[in-house]
Amino acid sequence: MGETGYDIQLDRHEAKYIIPMSMVPEIRRFIQPFCKPDPHAHGAPPEYVVTTLQLDTPGLSLYHAVEWEALNRFKLRVRTYGEPGESPVFLEVKRKIRQTIVKSRSIVPAEAWGRDLVTDMRPTISFRSRKEEECFLQFVRLVRDVGAEPVLLVRYTRESYMSRVDSYARVTMDRKLMYHTAHSWSDWGEAGRWRAMDTALAQDKGYDFSGIVLELKMLSFAPRWILDMVKEFDLVRVGNCKYATAVGEEAILRGSPAMPDYACELFW
Repeated sequence: MGETGYDIQLDRHEAKYIIPMSMVPEIRRFIQPFCKPDPHAHGAPPEYVVTTLQLDTPGLSLYHAVEWEALNRFKLRVRTYGEPGESPVFLEVKRKIRQTIVKSRSIVPAEAWGRDLVTDMRPTISFRSRKEEECFLQFVRLVRDVGAEPVLLVRYTRESYMSRVDSYARVTMDRKLMYHTAHSWSDWGEAGRWRAMDTALAQDKGYDFSGIVLELKMLSFAPRWILDMVKEFDLVRVGNCKYATAVGEEAILRGSPAMPDYACELFW
């Protein structure tokens, strides 16, 4: 769901841009000859809702690795699609190794997800392959090694397209970005207040509009039509980590998190 079906591991490159809502119809028209709607999306435009539970250390080391632009870093994410309980839960390790994104994921039933699944030394989950089980064990090992706990939930609506002319290329546009502080492993923000994080202030790019996050995803080389699109719309690539944006906005309310002394040992 959400990527290319249930891919277990994928190495790719990503480019992110913040665009005004007025540009979205033009982007749709431009990509129409090259892309088709994501088969996991619904409606016109093709969309789905993504909810991600971000795990981090007590000192927010994974967040600081993003802010300090560590060359080799990772995120621990627990992701579901649609309303909680409607789809399986995806346990993801998303690494950035220099300019390459390496993402591994394992899939568990929604009813099986919770803190006990991570702390149980002998989980009773059946995986579809040995590779997927290895991805699960890698996720669990990293959670235990760094002492990761729930920090934030991030939710947004994603408009998603897949290339019809390349082996792998995707165009997504995210809107209605919001976040929720998290203390539970499995309540998915059902109680509490969600805060918008797609305002000009939260995105902090100097724009005078609430931006849509446009992402272009590809393998080693960008297809020609993607290069033409960047040129046609004069797109300016920006760093945009949704988790970091949410932490930054929450820091305005409670004070900026301090860099822990041991953080550099995890990433350098």
